[in-house]
Amino acid sequence: MMNELDATMAKLAERGKGILAADESTPTITKRFEAVGIESTEDSRRAYREMLLTTPNISDFIAGVILYEETLNQKMSNGMLFPEALKKMGILPGIKVDKGLVILPNTKDEQVTQGLDGLGERLAEYRKKGACFAKWRAVYAVSATTPSALAIRANAEGLASYAALCQANGIVPIVEPEVLIDGDHTIERCTEVTESVLHAVFHSLFKHKVKLEHMILKPSMVISGKKCPVKATAEQVGKATVMILKRTVPSAVPTVNFLSGGQSCEEATANLQAMNALSPHLPWNLSFSYARALQDYPMKIWRGDKKNVPAAQKMFYERAKLNSLASQGKYSTSMEKETSIA
Repeated sequence: MMNELDATMAKLAERGKGILAADESTPTITKRFEAVGIESTEDSRRAYREMLLTTPNISDFIAGVILYEETLNQKMSNGMLFPEALKKMGILPGIKVDKGLVILPNTKDEQVTQGLDGLGERLAEYRKKGACFAKWRAVYAVSATTPSALAIRANAEGLASYAALCQANGIVPIVEPEVLIDGDHTIERCTEVTESVLHAVFHSLFKHKVKLEHMILKPSMVISGKKCPVKATAEQVGKATVMILKRTVPSAVPTVNFLSGGQSCEEATANLQAMNALSPHLPWNLSFSYARALQDYPMKIWRGDKKNVPAAQKMFYERAKLNSLASQGKYSTSMEKETSIA
């Protein structure tokens, strides 16, 4: 089992490659479809994800794909199951395993993630179906008084319990503590919160004896809130994020794959570039595990129409390529000219 975990990590931590988050729940992808005039059905969701995952040569930049349970069990138009098809393309299939968010009692409407009950049994089934890695997301709302110590501790314990169960079942865990971008907080406040969150997460991972060499950290970037009157530059985001990683993340963690968390496609790429431009000698691979920052433009181009598939796939390929370059410190904003849409 250790050899399997080693092999999965070697693939997912390959420099210049990232992870596509295609694990949107049915309600979430329905909202995104409706926003661009696509009817959300089981077949349209399958067709959309097949369009992304069959993009020619996408394995040049994508090492793994996080699937939603619906997609894990679906067949592509050629009759092949998605996990089997991905492996034939040289891409590892993963699976979202948490059961969403609930209000944490005795907090100001802060949230904790549910889904630990029966998780061991579910992981064993997911592994049989081809999943090599998994994802569990915790969220932290930022204000003057939140996240509370209770919310930080509860979510850290949930993430660590999940990660330990994954490794016991031969599955690499993606540990995703997302400090939400919603709000008017400054980058300085986000810095404080992120440091507290990551410190608690790694303390809990240590207590649960999680092998850091066999996990992926998927954090949010240290960034100002959407409504903050002073927007942090890419250079500020890169500097603050790397500073907090150095303070909190052990060098045993092979790769840190950031979520895009409400940023535009271009912002997420520029911020990743800024981190990798700081130093060529960081202890971790710094890469991406984006959903909307990779999919937004392709979805708007596709619009559920088969004739738009080539153009949508071309855009998806280009966005993945730009983020691959950013993960190596080789991206420039001048490269964006041909990869945006009106």
